[in-house]
Amino acid sequence: MTHPRDRVDRVAAPVPPATAAPSRAGSAPAGAAPARSSADLPLVRARWVLMGLFALNGLTFSSWLARIPAVRDALELSTGQLGSVLLAGSLGALATATVAGVLVTRRGGRLALLISTVGFALAYVLIGAGPTLGSVPLLAVGIFLTGVSFAVGNVPLNVESASVERRMGRTVLPQFHAAFSIGAVLGSGIGAVAAHLDVPLLSQFLVTAVLGTVWRLLSIPHVVVASRPVRERVLTNVPAVPGAPAPRAPRRRGLGTALDAWREPRTVLIGVVIMAAALSEGSANDWLALAVVDGFDQPEAVGAAVFGSFVAAMTVVRLLGTRLIDRYGRVAVLRASGVVSLVGLLVFGFAPTLPLAGAGVVAWGLGAALAVPLGIAAASDDPMLAAGRVAVVSAFSSVASLAAPPLLGLAAESLGARHALVLIAAAMVVSVSLSSRVARVEPAEAGTPAPAAPTAAGPRSAPTPATPTAASDDPALAALVSRVVGPVGEDGRASAHELEPVCAAQAAR
Repeated sequence: MTHPRDRVDRVAAPVPPATAAPSRAGSAPAGAAPARSSADLPLVRARWVLMGLFALNGLTFSSWLARIPAVRDALELSTGQLGSVLLAGSLGALATATVAGVLVTRRGGRLALLISTVGFALAYVLIGAGPTLGSVPLLAVGIFLTGVSFAVGNVPLNVESASVERRMGRTVLPQFHAAFSIGAVLGSGIGAVAAHLDVPLLSQFLVTAVLGTVWRLLSIPHVVVASRPVRERVLTNVPAVPGAPAPRAPRRRGLGTALDAWREPRTVLIGVVIMAAALSEGSANDWLALAVVDGFDQPEAVGAAVFGSFVAAMTVVRLLGTRLIDRYGRVAVLRASGVVSLVGLLVFGFAPTLPLAGAGVVAWGLGAALAVPLGIAAASDDPMLAAGRVAVVSAFSSVASLAAPPLLGLAAESLGARHALVLIAAAMVVSVSLSSRVARVEPAEAGTPAPAAPTAAGPRSAPTPATPTAASDDPALAALVSRVVGPVGEDGRASAHELEPVCAAQAAR
């Protein structure tokens, strides 16, 4: 049985076997770490460039959110009117999430990231121009475009991050989300400084648009590997075999096929887990500071400090908690995280003193840190189907972002903000009960149907060999070809006709 950390994503990023250089004594000492080969450099570069893009998203979003009071005052909006305008971003993300999966599957992550780049640039220009010109519609369109651009870019970023994790052979995906949190902290600081210096909104957001566009355009060529178009992945994964005919590109998948992930029970239930996590994190972002101010009669600075402790706790666990996932597995970590988060929330909601409530907030942040990264990783287990599945679970996250602010706002009017937050405990209980759904699942081999649900929380079991074809009665050879060639054909699987020449040539080798 092979441990998950020893697995390599051969479909998404085939890497030629490296030959280790001998040491001076003729062999490397036992237990010594192998020297980094030149083949590792693109992987290392992709990892850090992806982290930079996650941090950029956090930085730009938070720098804009920090200027919301100035935007409200410039347009003379009431709190209710401002809340309605801000919902445009969630509507944009929800409307685009499913389309983003189809786009990445059929056209590739590079195009999706370019569209996202253009959308973000236009969005921030409009966000700056709306208050400057006194136009609420311009502001609303700009906020809508931020949601659209985030949804389009979020799918390839998460697919590529999951691919980096598979190729590295250890858990690193939470670190990308930690980069977003770090960027958010920096962005909040930049926004606060800009507000203190009374920087015009249009000037700030024009700079944001230009710098963000340049940053993204320089980064895109270094990160797109796993989210290339299906045709490109198939043709580049087939080995060149003398005498074998050229591989036939897959026929274009219909829209219904691209939306198949919505009919997968495991994917939908992972989406529910992510929706609960997004509801927990998003509710803290929207209401935690206000709950501290109103619930304990504290100044605004104290509320901001308590919220900062929540973000700091999440960031620390995302940076350092990856070893826990490698050691204990996704299911155990998600289950324990959910319990810690639930206890922390209840302590905050019912604590009689602020220090005790602050301790509950820290526990809430510690427990909330890994749920979204674990869900994204689970949705990306099969690299060939990752884009559609990540789009599905992202749509659930958008639903949480759309529904939480108004529903909690209504509850807060009668219960108070602090006690209203306790209501999301129900979603946490659901998340804990569904934690087994994030267990690792092997990508289906050619000719083998994908499992409907994981059966174990521990190390992955060996994949079921492919059914022998007319080309060869050797199951091992058929399985090898299915891993090397990758899915082809209209239904996403290799047919015996398409594999026969490659099987024969590989057997002759």
